[in-house]
Amino acid sequence: MNQPSTTANGTFSSTLGSEVRSRRISLGLNQLDVADLAGVSERFIRFVEQGKPTIQLEPLLAVLGTLGLELTVRHAQSPAETQHAEPQAYNHPLP
Repeated sequence: MNQPSTTANGTFSSTLGSEVRSRRISLGLNQLDVADLAGVSERFIRFVEQGKPTIQLEPLLAVLGTLGLELTVRHAQSPAETQHAEPQAYNHPLP
């Protein structure tokens, strides 16, 4: 089973929380301001900034959009993909 992505600072959720907090502060907003603008509770903003790993995706996307941030998903080779990949057939031309 894959472990959550980690960085030098810890888990993905704590890194995300730090980025959200930094952006909020750089915009001169408090947690209540962001909550009102994003349509979520101030408590939700606290959870995001504290790195709670079980936050809901839709409200998180609203918060990120409010702050001018985005969450990006990119394709990378996964262990499942490697394990279940079909063997490649190589055609070698005859001399």
